[in-house]
Amino acid sequence: MSLFIFDADVGIISIHHVGILCENLEKSLDFYQSLLGLKINEARPHDKLPYRGAWLWVGDEMIHLMELPNPDPLTGRPEHGGRDRHSCIAIRNVSKLKERFDKAGIKYTLSRSGRPAIFTRDPDGNALEFTQID
Repeated sequence: MSLFIFDADVGIISIHHVGILCENLEKSLDFYQSLLGLKINEARPHDKLPYRGAWLWVGDEMIHLMELPNPDPLTGRPEHGGRDRHSCIAIRNVSKLKERFDKAGIKYTLSRSGRPAIFTRDPDGNALEFTQID
């Protein structure tokens, strides 16, 4: 018997945002803005929290970068981000992102299943998957 029953009254719609810890906000913003092209959501409370951070648009949802100490070990993580905790972002063209990573010297792995997806890590070792959708 399940302890949790998802009730239609709750009305789950989508993921609103994903929180990602970073050591240096400017370094992370360079990766997420300059390399990936994400834009800051200026309407979010950047100055109302007791730590530095930024909210970045990913379609209709967001990534919340939080400059906080990371309690997770940075060593011993799997080389392939698909075998680690990761966030997945839907994109239109994996080949174009691969070219961008190659040009910037960003290490990555491709999907082990053969589907169009690419995995990388941000400057703080957070695993990211980019999967191609039509």
